[in-house]
Amino acid sequence: MSWGTWQTPNFPLACGVTLPTLKLVYATYGEYRGNNAILYPTSYGAQHPDIDWLIHPDGILNPQEWFVIIINMLGNGLSTSPSNNPHCGLREAGFWFTHWDNIRAQAQLLEEVFGIERLALIYGWSMGAQQAYYWGVHFGDRVQRIAALCGTARTTDHNRLFLESLRAALTADPAWEGQQFQGVPDRGYRAFSYIYASWAASQAFYRQGIYRSLGYSSLADYIQQGWEANYCRRDPHDLLAMIDTWLHCDVSSLPPDGDYAAALGQITAKTLVMASSTDLYFTPEDCQAAAALIPHARFQVIDSIWGHRAGNPRQNPADAAVIRKAVADLLATS
Repeated sequence: MSWGTWQTPNFPLACGVTLPTLKLVYATYGEYRGNNAILYPTSYGAQHPDIDWLIHPDGILNPQEWFVIIINMLGNGLSTSPSNNPHCGLREAGFWFTHWDNIRAQAQLLEEVFGIERLALIYGWSMGAQQAYYWGVHFGDRVQRIAALCGTARTTDHNRLFLESLRAALTADPAWEGQQFQGVPDRGYRAFSYIYASWAASQAFYRQGIYRSLGYSSLADYIQQGWEANYCRRDPHDLLAMIDTWLHCDVSSLPPDGDYAAALGQITAKTLVMASSTDLYFTPEDCQAAAALIPHARFQVIDSIWGHRAGNPRQNPADAAVIRKAVADLLATS
């Protein structure tokens, strides 16, 4: 694995702000051979070391065969974010990142740094799947295949309620002053983590006490060590920025806008849409509805009690095996 930083000047964002400098941090795995590039965008709250567990010879993405590039999403704390760029803000100040911003910057990086004009695959989970759909709709001639796991091409109303509850919990902390945090929002982090964990896995996951098999002594220990400690690593402004991006997800939002079915109908890439049977963020019904609008799409359900996390099965070999087989079949298509 190697990593690098790419920068570009005067980058116009969809929100109307032009950043004097935009930065993307990326990591690469394997060797580029001209036609074997896979883009693997990051998901909510994740940075590249958090999601590269599946890149290994026996993993879902094999770096001995494929050149895998993880590009850190805008707002995630490594690439340009409120925490590292004073020109960035939040929606309270009329500032937000969109996936249109993400994919335009990603495409520019891939061409300028590696000379990559066409991708063999975009593999994305959750917000990574959202970026994959944007690539398929807006840069269709540059994408051969898409694997979109546990994500939709626009944010549903139900999903929006979840996101606004996270935002309300974090900004209810006394450290929030209406535009930014003054201090560490300890109570906000805790409330945020409880909400996120309650949606992330299914009722059966908690009923069966799966968290105990992962080494946690109790439910409270699982929330504190498995969720709160993880989000406390991230700047709270970055957490809000990524929520704002998620809220603005809609592949049909660019002019001429509004026709969601027509937008997905433009995707020419062979597309694998996978959904967890118990996902509460991106339900199987919502994912299947998106797949039905894509001309060359195949829809597959991961039968799992792990909820949304079935699509990122770092601790779940059974679900990982299902995904590995499906992605291998997709990559084997011409």
